[in-house]
Amino acid sequence: MSKRRYVARGVPGGYRIWDNRGRRWWGDLYELCPDELLTELNGRANQARITALMKRYRAHKR
Repeated sequence: MSKRRYVARGVPGGYRIWDNRGRRWWGDLYELCPDELLTELNGRANQARITALMKRYRAHKR
């Protein structure tokens, strides 16, 4: 069984996305992890879909 590339992890103040392959945090800190993003990260983990969801949620933060 292979490790998933991206996973959502709880950190102080919210959630961040951990990139297992790059061994670093990816993206912004989210106070609340959006359900769609969490489902994609813990499911199929399609990188294009994850990127699109992050762009959408980042735009909502501004």
